[in-house]
Amino acid sequence: MNKKIQLQDLGSKDYKSTWEYQEEIFKDIVDLKIKNRREELDLETPNYLLFVEHPHVYTLGKSGDLENLLLNEKQLEAKGATFYKINRGGDITYHGPGQIVGYPILDLENFFTDIHKYLRFLEEAIILTLEEYGLKCGRSEGETGVWLDAGTPFARKICALGVRASRWVTMHGFALNVNVDLGYFDNIIPCGIRGKGVTSLQVELGVEKVDEAEVKAKIVKHLTHLFEAEFV
Repeated sequence: MNKKIQLQDLGSKDYKSTWEYQEEIFKDIVDLKIKNRREELDLETPNYLLFVEHPHVYTLGKSGDLENLLLNEKQLEAKGATFYKINRGGDITYHGPGQIVGYPILDLENFFTDIHKYLRFLEEAIILTLEEYGLKCGRSEGETGVWLDAGTPFARKICALGVRASRWVTMHGFALNVNVDLGYFDNIIPCGIRGKGVTSLQVELGVEKVDEAEVKAKIVKHLTHLFEAEFV
């Protein structure tokens, strides 16, 4: 079992080329697993975590409803945003500057074979990270992601989750709102959920800017502990 995770910070990178890069890594890992089975080999499969910040983009998961995007093509263009239908679970979400997006591309057979547990671990890493900033966050029943005041009229989402897995290899991941312009969420029904707010670390702390490098370091620390992994 290879419990090493290669950490790559891609900086600011457009959605489409990042998606293609993810697909490439994902395919290489799946192909290696097929080769191992076919040829009775025991070659180690690699694991990755990609950090990235995307220019303004809306993405719709395979079970999502296009009606949750409230902009037409011209309005998207005016906002400097792009739109993609993609192959993860979940509905519509927004990515943009000031948001930490994490794409773990893991062979879960190196860790545990349980997608539900995997999703809960991603949420837990974010919950523990936000706890370090004095925020009490949690889960909302029946909805993925990380929330503040879940189950109350003031429920607001701070981190969205959407993953895909095949042969126990994962892709896509989480998007944590740190210093993001929340106005862009007004153009969608986030994750198809009506009547619930969206927030950011910056808004909750009431500060001008949160150090994103520090937030990433905390996320990695908690993922290291939860997955009993070593980041390289």
